[in-house]
Amino acid sequence: MIFESTAKMYDVLGELFNELMKDQPLYQKFIDSDITIRFNISDPDGYIWLTRDGKVICGEADYKPTIEMTLSGDTCHKFWLQEIKMPVALAKGLIKAKGPLPKVLNLLPLIKPAYVIYPDIAKKHGIL
Repeated sequence: MIFESTAKMYDVLGELFNELMKDQPLYQKFIDSDITIRFNISDPDGYIWLTRDGKVICGEADYKPTIEMTLSGDTCHKFWLQEIKMPVALAKGLIKAKGPLPKVLNLLPLIKPAYVIYPDIAKKHGIL
């Protein structure tokens, strides 16, 4: 298990998503998509929300998700390191998506900056 605790996972992934939301063009495209995503993460268990108004929330929150992505912490880590691609992860059941899948796939180009910054965040937190 790459994340030794839910707190560690929130530190790492919270930092990643907060950094992404600081990127103004990316932030605007996410806002324009008008969706709320909830990541249901296991091993360790936790939730990360990206709300339609651009907030990043680690933990339970009172929002209605447009899209739910269910995956393990290890799959999440491998995804951001580009060791596994979304279509493959979906096909193998490593990531389960609930909601309008075209909206999920439309967001894939928006996450390219995450591939650049995640390795540095993972190194900083001692998991790479």
